[in-house]
Amino acid sequence: MIETAFTPYQSLAGGVLIGLAAVFLMATMGRVFGATGILAGIVAPSSSSDLGWRLALFLGMITGPAAMLLLTGEMPAVQVPVSMPMLAVGGVIVGVGVTYGSGCTSGHGVCGMARLSPRSIAATLAFMFSTGVTVYVIRHVIGG
Repeated sequence: MIETAFTPYQSLAGGVLIGLAAVFLMATMGRVFGATGILAGIVAPSSSSDLGWRLALFLGMITGPAAMLLLTGEMPAVQVPVSMPMLAVGGVIVGVGVTYGSGCTSGHGVCGMARLSPRSIAATLAFMFSTGVTVYVIRHVIGG
């Protein structure tokens, strides 16, 4: 069976940082912090004025391990208990989901829920239900 370690302090710190980033982006730019929308704006920018802050946010999101290396002297341990094909399938499923859901968990779950958006509440419930079903199937039906 696949086990997931519970890391309350790292999880809390990550959640606080995501929340602060969302509040800061809304306060300074008037924009919702949705990681998928940020990435989409880098791949197909609608204006050159949007590209700078999107790139800065994206680079900030992916340089976390380097910051940990500088602070602690070691890279954070990353364990991915599934095969590369499973990761690819998961990536496609997530891509389809965020397209049909008009956003991702950071946009709907963090920002939309905070604004009490009915669409975001419905999307977040659908994300969480789908996640629960997926984990059950992977751990108990396929992994079995």
